[in-house]
Amino acid sequence: MRIKSRWFRSGTDKSAAEIASAAAFIVFRIAQNALKNMRAAGYELPPGAPYFAFLAEFLAFLTLGADRIAHARGDEAWRVEFTTAMANRVGEFLAGNEADLLGADTPEGYKRRFIALVDEFYDRNVKLVLSAHATPEAIYRGQRLDFEFERTRSRLAEMQTHEYLARPHRP
Repeated sequence: MRIKSRWFRSGTDKSAAEIASAAAFIVFRIAQNALKNMRAAGYELPPGAPYFAFLAEFLAFLTLGADRIAHARGDEAWRVEFTTAMANRVGEFLAGNEADLLGADTPEGYKRRFIALVDEFYDRNVKLVLSAHATPEAIYRGQRLDFEFERTRSRLAEMQTHEYLARPHRP
């Protein structure tokens, strides 16, 4: 089978978002292969939460690796656009696969997992790159998770400080 592609057409430059989309697809395939290899090596990664937890962690690692490569390029504006677009696309791949394999989740479930992810990264001093169409104050306006989301907003603000960014990563 031959697939015709315009990707390699000469004389056309690719935007950071286009390159990020292609890189996100490749990174997702690498993570899926890593899961297959882990299972083949005898590690238990049953379908469900453990499978997607491993996949999410590995995707975050690969996205950070891609960010380091983009950093070496030297153009900060391009790097930010690339990394943001890639992280968003990888997240879309992950969410889509999770919804397809586990069924649709409730909006509260997504919110609780986001809060847990921020908590985990905060506790381990992990640097987190996020892109949102709204401020953290405008993202959640419910009442049920008010306390938890207020803590998340506070942590997201602290995670942007120079003091937090200077802390070493904890395992």
